[in-house]
Amino acid sequence: MNRFQPLAIAGFITSAIALTACSSSPTGRQQVLLFSEQDMSQLGAQSFDALKEQETIYTDSKTNQYVQCVTNALTSRLGASQATGQWEVVVFDSEQVNAFALPGGKIGVYTGLLKVATNQDQLATVIGHEIGHVLAQHSNERLSRSQLANMGMQISSAAIGGTNYHDAAMAGLGLGVQYGVLMPYGRAQESESDIIGLRMMAEAGFDPYESINLWKNMAKASGGNQPPELLSTHPSHSTRIDDLRAEIARLPSFNVPKPQCKI
Repeated sequence: MNRFQPLAIAGFITSAIALTACSSSPTGRQQVLLFSEQDMSQLGAQSFDALKEQETIYTDSKTNQYVQCVTNALTSRLGASQATGQWEVVVFDSEQVNAFALPGGKIGVYTGLLKVATNQDQLATVIGHEIGHVLAQHSNERLSRSQLANMGMQISSAAIGGTNYHDAAMAGLGLGVQYGVLMPYGRAQESESDIIGLRMMAEAGFDPYESINLWKNMAKASGGNQPPELLSTHPSHSTRIDDLRAEIARLPSFNVPKPQCKI
């Protein structure tokens, strides 16, 4: 058999899967999604259970009620297909300035974030952004890309007749690390989640202009140590702020009462 024939077969299989699994994100960006919602929800639940075993859960009732209040205000605006069941929210006792949301309605917030997101609107910016990743199925998209890349590399390796090429190619693609829903998102996904989260918080009655203050706080907290934008999976703070200003200008007016979440 011609050694290039398996490569052609791999390309055909990959293209066929991509075409049958093609979808559009909430902002209209084309995606390839190979996994079912049930699969992703199960993966999210398993990952969340593991994190709850590994991390220290913060039990202060006022802090938990505050974070839950902000989350409830955001998720109450979601459609029925996006708000199935109660979102599980856990506050973790850690200095990390971070939060995440997982498929299946799981949200984690680290106490370190509450020192940077200094009011309910800024916290809503972060939680809305993280929920945006779930609504746009970014975890599914990332895992699907990895699956397709793996398939191509495995067939290519077989065609060339050795494992050394396979290992080198995997490392070159950045696929030598474990896959999971907590891997870094790409810049396109981060920017898309900013847009989704901004609209969510505005629809829920939070002040979208506080998203700008939040990222100014993030810039201060990072101490100017953010890597150049081309070397980071996140947009630079200045790019993010400029993009948010542009999106805020396009937002319609939402006549809804402002949430009253206090710590």
